[in-house]
Amino acid sequence: MTSKDYLSQEEIDALLRQSAEGSGSDEGTAVEQEFKPEDYISSLESDALGEIGNITFGSAATALSTLLGKKVDITTPRVSVIRREDLEREFPKPHVAVHVHYVDGFQGINSLVIKTTDAQVIADLMLGGEGEVRDDLLNEIHISAVQEAMNQMMGSSATSMSTIFNRFVNISPPGINILDVNSGEGVSNLPPVDVFIKIAFDLKIGDLIDSTIMQLLPVTFAKEMVSTLLGGTGMEEPAAPAAMAPPAPEPPAYTPPAPPAPPASAPVAPPTPPPAAPVFHEQQQPAYMPPQEMPYSAQPQAPHAPNTYGGLSGRNVNVQPVQFSNFQSAPYGQADDTNLNLLLDIPLKVTVELGRTKKQIKEILELSQGSIIELDKLAGEPVDILVNNKLIAKGEVVVIDENFGVRVTDIVSQWDRIQKLQ
Repeated sequence: MTSKDYLSQEEIDALLRQSAEGSGSDEGTAVEQEFKPEDYISSLESDALGEIGNITFGSAATALSTLLGKKVDITTPRVSVIRREDLEREFPKPHVAVHVHYVDGFQGINSLVIKTTDAQVIADLMLGGEGEVRDDLLNEIHISAVQEAMNQMMGSSATSMSTIFNRFVNISPPGINILDVNSGEGVSNLPPVDVFIKIAFDLKIGDLIDSTIMQLLPVTFAKEMVSTLLGGTGMEEPAAPAAMAPPAPEPPAYTPPAPPAPPASAPVAPPTPPPAAPVFHEQQQPAYMPPQEMPYSAQPQAPHAPNTYGGLSGRNVNVQPVQFSNFQSAPYGQADDTNLNLLLDIPLKVTVELGRTKKQIKEILELSQGSIIELDKLAGEPVDILVNNKLIAKGEVVVIDENFGVRVTDIVSQWDRIQKLQ
């Protein structure tokens, strides 16, 4: 063999480089094919989730602003897909995670993740401070304060979801823990899935916080919400017309029976001429008049029966006393709908009463700005809903966008309402 039959060292190195480049490109292609965000969520679903988050967290920002006494803005949702193994890169430092379980309307877990410093500011404001951060650790009091703030936020968010999806949505009390992915602390409290839908919002609280709050949802839970939203707002196809039953035949008009025809075998005799004697011809009777208004000559001289009246034609008319229906026998609420429609445009004054108290005149005169008036209702007790100062229902106070509202929890019985109206 000659030297031409062997490869030089340069040729061997070139072949090795080509082989390494080829294998590297193959690995990159395999990784790209393994995880593609568009395989988990489409652009339409991403827009729908962003709109849902924009509405629900708008009401949550209002609730948090009421608690903290600061202006709170939660805007600009950004939807993305993140794998569980990428959480360490996404959260390199410890964060505070709040987990909410949906018990009515939906079945799933919603996890909120905020920075530890942001949680400290919120906790200090909840405790009456100025939002100062004194150390890097959260004690139990701070964690309880943050948990209460998140409870109010997610409760308001659930109320907005009830409006969006037109169904009752309820959540369990949220759980809170420190999420440290590097050490594995708190990771087990996240939903047991490999891929999450991450919705990031810009969080601004006065001039104290300008940060990000993140929402982690399982892909199945996110798709369920999008499917419910699109299914509820889409145009429903008109249903096929039901088979119409043939109209019932109208009863035939009454026809007086014809006189029996003479037998076919008997000859038909010509009509007998009227007798020569004069015949009484009945004149056309005028419209009916009550007996007291009729001329004396037209009134009957001797009635045929106590309850009959003999008219000009000699017919006996049966006269009976009128029978009125018993109005008290019909149950309440079954009146004719057409009569009820006459009352539908009458305006009524609806009042929600938080509580009452009695004060003497000297106590009223001593009131000033900042005075506290103690009411006769306990904290968390249902409020009274009055219509024209009459109690009709009880409910609980909620926050809708930037306004207060009341959710009806109990309706006063019809009997009690009738008694109060008397």
